[in-house]
Amino acid sequence: MPVTRCTWCGTDPLYMQYHDKEWGVPVWDDHTLFEFLVLEGAQAGLSWITVLRKREAYRKRFSNFDAQKVARYSDERLEKLLLDPAIIRNRLKVFGTRKNARAFLDVQAEKGSFANYVWDFVDGTPIQNRWRSVSEVPATSPVSDALSKDMKKRGFTFVGSTIMYAHMQATGMVNDHTVDCFRHRECKSLAGHG
Repeated sequence: MPVTRCTWCGTDPLYMQYHDKEWGVPVWDDHTLFEFLVLEGAQAGLSWITVLRKREAYRKRFSNFDAQKVARYSDERLEKLLLDPAIIRNRLKVFGTRKNARAFLDVQAEKGSFANYVWDFVDGTPIQNRWRSVSEVPATSPVSDALSKDMKKRGFTFVGSTIMYAHMQATGMVNDHTVDCFRHRECKSLAGHG
């Protein structure tokens, strides 16, 4: 029997795998949260599939998403990355990755972990939505507005409300699988703290 998925992932195998295995799964580890922060920032103004196709290149170019290492990147290293067609060569995004790594480390130092910080915005429990179609899914929410505002205050960049809502969806802070999607119930069952 065919599986029903959220319509946004289409039939691209990479997109379907991402939808089936990652999107909407609650993420509690800082390493993965930093990876999504980098990738969501890179995506701004582009399609998510574009970023997914470059994910491995990002992993290699950005020290396997090690925030400590990325925070220490020199201007020269970032300039060199701007010449690399394997990633999205946008100066603000590339330099923003280092800026975000530094802000990320500051949050870890203050809150014990980045996970503690972001999950506080939803009281440590994923928001369970019940959308009937993808057209009902919002681009932002009051939570993403608050998170975005606070992160900007802390020196993060590429953390507008739309980007942060996408980050919340990707990392399972909100379950936005449509109710007919086979992953809606599966992600709902993962709601407890990892």
